Amino acid sequence: MQNRFTESEKKTLLRLAREAIESAVDPAHHAVKFDLHSLPPALRECKTSFVTLYNGDQLRGCIGGLMAEHALAEDVRIHAAAAATKDFRFPPVRADEIPQLSIEISVLSTPEPLEYEGPDDLIGKLRPGEDGVILQQGVRRATFLPQVWKKVPDPERFLGMLCEKAFLPPDAWKSGKLQVFTYQVLPICEADLKDE
Repeated sequence: MQNRFTESEKKTLLRLAREAIESAVDPAHHAVKFDLHSLPPALRECKTSFVTLYNGDQLRGCIGGLMAEHALAEDVRIHAAAAATKDFRFPPVRADEIPQLSIEISVLSTPEPLEYEGPDDLIGKLRPGEDGVILQQGVRRATFLPQVWKKVPDPERFLGMLCEKAFLPPDAWKSGKLQVFTYQVLPICEADLKDE
């Protein structure tokens, strides 16, 4: 996915994410007025994102959407607040944790269906490190962002873990009956911009 945000736009998205976290976590925090129309056009486009929170090297929350429903800036705010307070895998972020949090925003491209014939063809068509993957069977659906390939570089294990995330048997991807979609992301990391 092509990098089409300026450094200023990236910093604005990260600022909006942090402000949304502060407002969601700390009742004493006075929310900054959000004026969508004052933002650059790229941040007003209808896009979706995932917001991932880390405390040091530890994942602290990650929530996002797969289909665009809001302007990107609003989408980031919604998912940042949710990552801090509604990720069922973690207790809600505490106000005293906020200074230690680092934020990563992943702006998603539109997911595209991946046509494949059998498990070998599926593995051959995936691009580790580039593709985010969605597996779907009926109402069961799960996704891994492209960043997950860094920790799970083996495609068979990647797909098995993704099946389990969708509450399917780990070898369900071998059946040829799953719908598969791929997408790419533009990652915007607070750690990358702090020194600039």
